[in-house]
Amino acid sequence: MNPENFFALTGYSFKQPELLEQALTHRSYSRSANNERLEFLGDSILNLIISNHIYHRFGDSDEGDLSRIRASLVKADTLADVARNINLGEFIHLGGGELKSGGHRRSSILSDALEAVIAAVYLDSDYRKTEAMLLRLFQSQLESLSAAANLKDSKTRLQEYLQARQIDLPDYKIEKTSGKSHDQVFTVCCEVPDLELRHSGTGSSRKKAEQQAAKKSLKALDL
Repeated sequence: MNPENFFALTGYSFKQPELLEQALTHRSYSRSANNERLEFLGDSILNLIISNHIYHRFGDSDEGDLSRIRASLVKADTLADVARNINLGEFIHLGGGELKSGGHRRSSILSDALEAVIAAVYLDSDYRKTEAMLLRLFQSQLESLSAAANLKDSKTRLQEYLQARQIDLPDYKIEKTSGKSHDQVFTVCCEVPDLELRHSGTGSSRKKAEQQAAKKSLKALDL
């Protein structure tokens, strides 16, 4: 990606385009000059900027609520969505193996590259300009934030519902896994015997499958 394209997509103009190139270089393409160090820095900058924003926006929220709100914004899936919105995957330098396996579409690679880009902008400018760019990129996610109480994940909501009624907690069991090692799909069953609930969910990780199964259970309870 050249600086002109980046400016068109993000509104930021690089003075040191080599920083942008490094941010978009995956380790499969270059082991010595890749974006891993930038990713490390970008992760901290992202957390600081998002934390500062929601701290001032949600003045009545406690630490637990603020943590949930932040987690909904800085998780890999959200970062990958933001990266897709600016077609970042098309510009990431990948090795042959990653190219063949569709690495430019993989959420983990996209989210890591976005964090590296955030660090590159910070090193090329300052905190304020990085903050302005980041809030532009996350505009739709920030505008659609739900109330803090609704940001609890499905497993937590189901657990709290059962605990309040002194019902035994759900039992989550893996029913099957499919796909290759780098692209597995998990199917997990969520069972609450006392309520005769039994629902299965699928996902690219056991955690995601458990969340989907819990979500189906909540829907069955009209929650």
